[in-house]
Amino acid sequence: MFLWNWRRQQNLIKLDKEKIIEVKELTKVYGDFTAVKSISFDVYKGEIFGFLGANGAGKTTAIKMLIGISTPSSGTAMVSGFDVFTQADLVKRNIGYMSQKFSMYDDLTIKENITFFGGIYGLSRKEINEKSKKVIAELHLEEVSNHLVGSLPLGWKQKLAFSVSLLHEPKIVFLDEPTGGVDPITRRQFWELIYAEADKGTTIFVTTHYMDEAEYCNRVSIMVEGSIEALDTPKNLKEQFDVDSMNAVFLKLARNIE
Repeated sequence: MFLWNWRRQQNLIKLDKEKIIEVKELTKVYGDFTAVKSISFDVYKGEIFGFLGANGAGKTTAIKMLIGISTPSSGTAMVSGFDVFTQADLVKRNIGYMSQKFSMYDDLTIKENITFFGGIYGLSRKEINEKSKKVIAELHLEEVSNHLVGSLPLGWKQKLAFSVSLLHEPKIVFLDEPTGGVDPITRRQFWELIYAEADKGTTIFVTTHYMDEAEYCNRVSIMVEGSIEALDTPKNLKEQFDVDSMNAVFLKLARNIE
């Protein structure tokens, strides 16, 4: 934990101030229900940005707008230089995305999945072969590379999905609840992969309802009932609310809303 916090602080110090995401008063309405209520924030190059909140807080709805698969009701959002309203296809092509539900195909082998998604991302056959070897080696999957993905433990599936979302070297990758359902050791290993990618300058936008994972982010926003109720570094938020954990910060926010 100490090492991670030190690395997070070092990454924060050297953050590029180039904005990768710019969101202003973004809103999503379904009939009489407002799922996302006029949220505004910026995310910088190389930042690990935590988008936190309880299940049902509006995180997934917001992330769907930012990756171009759901049209906002109002407001503006620029992702990697592209407008989510008018350039949704370009947004999709220039980001990485790992969905809340596992996105690999269980009935394809590890190699076949990498080849398939590499093709979707527009990589050449040569690039796919090179990337495939690299991913398999980095994840130590050489002995099972021809096995069906469905035979892998959940933690390995999620690590593979993360690596595949980066095949086309996007500037930003969106991770929607990436560590859900895995054990604490696997969660820690997954965060090591996140740190390694952020160290290369990739922006990481991660949603989670595990408040302890907020400690690993450069900055976090906390959503409550569709609104962003707090946004700052974990250290500053804990000082602001006079508590010693991000879970305690969230509980204070939730109780104030109620």
